[in-house]
Amino acid sequence: SSGINAEWPLRPGKLIHAGDTVKIPDGCSVKIDRRIVTVDGPRGSLKKSFKHLQCELTLLKKSIDIKVHFPNRKAVACVRTICSHINNMFTGVQQGYKYKMKSVYAHFPININIINDNTHVEVHNFLGEKFVRRVNLLPGVTCKSTGNKDEIMVEGNDVENVSRSAALIQQSTTVKNKDIRKFLDGVYVSEKTFIQELAEE
Repeated sequence: SSGINAEWPLRPGKLIHAGDTVKIPDGCSVKIDRRIVTVDGPRGSLKKSFKHLQCELTLLKKSIDIKVHFPNRKAVACVRTICSHINNMFTGVQQGYKYKMKSVYAHFPININIINDNTHVEVHNFLGEKFVRRVNLLPGVTCKSTGNKDEIMVEGNDVENVSRSAALIQQSTTVKNKDIRKFLDGVYVSEKTFIQELAEE
């Protein structure tokens, strides 16, 4: 059971409506304006638009109610997707997301420089090439060294921007015109975690 509340009519086959609720955690506040959800928390604010989906978002005292009327199968699936997006926003403004990345090389050491207030990454000496690979991180994302050899971490509140920034760094070190089973050099995500853990009650 997915947890989605669905109501069937007397005639079989067509749903009247499907819905679900998302609990608002303590320390977070939510504003909903015409399907644009803004979440505020200890680490900052995140905003996401759901205008591309035919849904009804209602802000209750301690929860958000999501409802779709006369949905087809895809619209029912969207209910759970919206719940996941909003829960990710709550996690982001409370804990933040951290992706650790490691340099892997067989011969030529990969040098990573972090510049412009930790918002740009430069990859030097990839497979011994003189070409410098430059990656602009997405808004709200920063990159730092973990202190370990050949390891960096990508941090931010928005899980989509953090994961996409890590993907941009990984894709910048794609091996061309060689057997990728043999040439495994690159910068890869090694761990996905949070910036700060929630205090256990």
